[in-house]
Parts: sequence; C-alpha cells; structure tokens
Amino acid sequence: MRRSLKLTLMTWSILLIPSLAFAAEGGTGSWVGPFAVLAAGLGMGIASGLCGVGQGLAAASAVEAVARQPAAAARIQTVMIIGLALIESLALYVFVIAAILLFVQPVK
Repeated sequence: MRRSLKLTLMTWSILLIPSLAFAAEGGTGSWVGPFAVLAAGLGMGIASGLCGVGQGLAAASAVEAVARQPAAAARIQTVMIIGLALIESLALYVFVIAAILLFVQPVK
C-alpha cells in the first residue's frame, strides 16, 4: 500500500511540475522548457546512479582478481583505472547534455 502511494505521488509530481513551470513562463506556448528540465534531471540521476553501480562492480571485480593473482596486481589496477575512467565519462557526457538542455534556448 505504501509503495503504491509513493508511486502515485511521484507520478502526479512528474505530471504537475511541468504545468506549473509552464504557467510561470508567461504563456510562451512552448512545452520544451519544462520537459527539458525533467529530462536533464532524470537523465543525470539515472546516469549517476548507474555509473556508481558500474564503478562499484568494477572495483569489486578488480579486488577479487588481485586476491586470486597477487602477481598480476599492477596490470589489473591499470585496466581497472582505464575502465573506471570510461565509466565516469558516461556521467560527464550526460552532464554536458543536461547542461545543453537547461541553458540553450529552444528554437521558436
């Protein structure tokens, strides 16, 4: 019951927040702005969360690999750092796209 209430409240907030933002704009007639804010926020949240999960799994796998073969620790660490950089680049790309969505004015 509690989960259903949470889901209902989240759905209503997603549906009502853009209309409030649209009403505050003064009637420009564009729905791009409110949905761009939602897309930027949701995209950054999802990307950050999944990057955190990916980095955690990569670090856990590297620690396990070093525990199994301590002689290969240097190579494993190098590969892990490169992998973590590639995973983190996803969050940076999403941040750039979110910034573009928030600060670039839509074509009128």
